[in-house]
Amino acid sequence: MSSKFPDHFLWGGAVAANQVEGAYQTDGKGLSTSDLQPQGIFGAITPRVDGDSGIKDVAIDFYHRYPQDIALFAEMGFKCLRTSIAWTRIFPQGDEETPNEAGLAFYDRLFDEMARYGIQPLVTLSHYEMPYGLVKQYGGWGNRKTIGFFEHYARTVFERYKHKVQHWLTFNEINMSLHAPFTGVGLAEDSSKSEIYQAIHHQLVASARAVKACHEIVPGGKIGNMLLGGILYPLSCKPEDVLETQRQNRDWLFFGDVQARGGYPAYMRRYFRENGIQVEITAEDQQALRETIDFISFSYYMSGCVTTDEAQNNTARTNILNMVPNPHLASSEWGWQIDPVGLRYLLNVLYDRYQKPLFIVENGLGAKDRVEADGSINDDYRINYLNDHLVQVAEAIDDGVEVMGYTSWGPIDLVSASKAEMSKRYGFIYVDRDDAGNGSLERRRKKSFYWYRDVIQSNGNSLKDKA
Repeated sequence: MSSKFPDHFLWGGAVAANQVEGAYQTDGKGLSTSDLQPQGIFGAITPRVDGDSGIKDVAIDFYHRYPQDIALFAEMGFKCLRTSIAWTRIFPQGDEETPNEAGLAFYDRLFDEMARYGIQPLVTLSHYEMPYGLVKQYGGWGNRKTIGFFEHYARTVFERYKHKVQHWLTFNEINMSLHAPFTGVGLAEDSSKSEIYQAIHHQLVASARAVKACHEIVPGGKIGNMLLGGILYPLSCKPEDVLETQRQNRDWLFFGDVQARGGYPAYMRRYFRENGIQVEITAEDQQALRETIDFISFSYYMSGCVTTDEAQNNTARTNILNMVPNPHLASSEWGWQIDPVGLRYLLNVLYDRYQKPLFIVENGLGAKDRVEADGSINDDYRINYLNDHLVQVAEAIDDGVEVMGYTSWGPIDLVSASKAEMSKRYGFIYVDRDDAGNGSLERRRKKSFYWYRDVIQSNGNSLKDKA
């Protein structure tokens, strides 16, 4: 296909500190909430005791092997790498006044290594983790004081890296707090809706304060939000299904509405009122929220359907967001439905709604890869998945949507977020490690490595439109 991608398009990949770095207590790092979730974001919260270990403690040892991995990303031609800063490397307990210099120095080395190859960092401030000290001492995001601790952290890293990082994100998949409260806001899973939305409110205020700080500190810096793009379709054209679909889409679009428009929408105030949800929103909070993001970033893995038929809803209790399956779509090995056209639809929905630049910062296929006798890994299923989604991105750009870039999720195999598995592989680069933590950690290029290199080199011209 002829390329529809702009010349400055930011091609690359995306990782998260807690899924790749390992070194979980190295150089003064404190315990994060992720360190207490050895079975993933939906697993039990497990206190750490002497002598225990989890797969994320080493992960893929990116902390020590990043020069090798950055060189491989550069070989593919990456223009951009999305990663996160582990908050507990900078402030081990979360409430310190003085940052941990060893943690700051690590990210200096990482960003310098990326700069050697001309790879721009896109940095998430909080990606599915926060200092466990803030949960233990203050109650996580349920405590208004956490806003100040986060702002102090954000200002610290903005000052330190203001000449190295131009693109920032505040909270990863901020709407996920509705499904995984401990992961998102440091609250117990059985917290009330009022408690969860109060914590979310504190996080939204903190996000806005970070946006203001970025605009003040980072010359020419741009900062966005990050949404889990769980777009939903009505299962039927019954008006009740269409209306319920709108309501459920607003459950996650609400976060974008606050961050991009600068205040709470009327439909959310009605939702709070009708469900007895009490959220303290001060005049100072309302003023803070007016500082809005520069661009919208989001993840997209699958779509889902909505119905008001309870019998059909009961079939949806088995996947990550309780989505009703779409009878017209195939599914991955993990039951995630594959819908490339949904990405084009979502891009248009978000651009119509916000009229801000969009950045696809996660999209990929988790699958079980097999190493052949000759050492090759022929992941044509991944190539087909990514090709078909990128063709739809090109169509959205042709629709008039302003898309800044595309960072595929997990360009190198990593520990999956949902269940802390290595066997659920996303990468263009294979890492020799299994779910039990066995393996050499050797890196190996998959077939998709060369495919993505060609996509980037041709600025999308090598994609195959199968229509």
